[in-house]
Amino acid sequence: MSSDSADGSVNRTRRTFLTAATSVVGVAGAVGVMTPFVGSWNPSAKAKAAGAPVKVDIGKLEPGQMVVEEWRGKPVYILHRTEAQLAELPLLNSSLKDPDSTIEGSQPPYIKGVDRSIRPEIFVVIGLCTHLGCAPKFRPEVGVTEFNSDWGGGFFCPCHGSMFDLSGRVFAGTSPASQNLVVPPYSYEDKNVVVIGVGEEVA
Repeated sequence: MSSDSADGSVNRTRRTFLTAATSVVGVAGAVGVMTPFVGSWNPSAKAKAAGAPVKVDIGKLEPGQMVVEEWRGKPVYILHRTEAQLAELPLLNSSLKDPDSTIEGSQPPYIKGVDRSIRPEIFVVIGLCTHLGCAPKFRPEVGVTEFNSDWGGGFFCPCHGSMFDLSGRVFAGTSPASQNLVVPPYSYEDKNVVVIGVGEEVA
């Protein structure tokens, strides 16, 4: 052909262009296939507000760290407790209003013990004070604070002064809240994924 050089350089250029164009179309198709799966993993805001389960990847949650997720329009705290924090929990029983969480509705029936969790190190709780629904602050530090001279770490509601330990159990004394923070139904899809809204009895 008259447009091709003698050494075929024009044909090589055309071949390179066609290969690149085909690759771009292939990548676009792959993204189109992947998008529905990613979308189904994270329900829409409307579905979440209606109560759809929410999956949370906790694989990178280090001991001592907490993340906040939303479920049914409520904040859900997911805390990775340290060994020292877990060891402190039984020592606080005499200072609490309901150390064994006996009040109905404060946690699912498969949640037992002072750690109030399926896996001791991972604590899942609705972040709303049981007094008037404020959001307690995560205060993990140990020592003297502006609201307690012997604070061992936990959750503190600055609105009305309710104090909870790192299992969401309310302290006796000046705390106006009468019951512990509520543990929602939840389960594990695998080691790193918590499913909020689906309890162990149906998982």
